[in-house]
Amino acid sequence: MTTIAQVISKEDLLKHWQGHRSLTRRVIEAFPEKDFFEFSVGGMRTFAELTSELLAIGAPAMKGIVNREVKPYDENTDNGKTKAEYLAKWDKATEEINHYWSMLPVEDFDKTFNLFGQYEFPIIQNILYFIDNEIHHRGQGYVYLRALGVEPPFFWER
Repeated sequence: MTTIAQVISKEDLLKHWQGHRSLTRRVIEAFPEKDFFEFSVGGMRTFAELTSELLAIGAPAMKGIVNREVKPYDENTDNGKTKAEYLAKWDKATEEINHYWSMLPVEDFDKTFNLFGQYEFPIIQNILYFIDNEIHHRGQGYVYLRALGVEPPFFWER
C-alpha cells in the first residue's frame, strides 16, 4: 500500500474556499445597487454578470461531481433583479456547496470527472479552478469598486 502525503485536509480546503466565498459576498455587498448591474470597465462584464457565472459554477458543479451527472454549464439562470436577491442566491449556493462537499469522499479527489461536459480533469483540479476563477473575478470587482470610489474589503480578511 502506498502512502500519499496530504498537504491540506478536505475540511481545510472547504474552509479555504468558503473564506473566499465570504469575501466575494462582501464585495457584492460593497457595490452600490445600480452599479452592481450596470458598471463595467473596458467592456468587461458587470459584477452582476460575473456573480452569475460564479453562481452557475460552485453549487451546480459540486452537485454534478457528487452525483456524477454531466450537465451543461448554464449561466442564464435568473438570479434576480436586486443585489439582495443575488446575495440570497449566494447564501443558498454556499449551503448547497457545504451539503455536497460532505458527500464527496476524499478518495474521489483524484478521479476524473467531465465537468459540464467540457472539462475532463481530476475532481481536485476542478475544485481548485472554482476557487481560482472566483479570485480572478473578485479581482475585477475590486477594480470596479476602486473606480467607483468605494473602498473594497481587505483581501486577506477571509
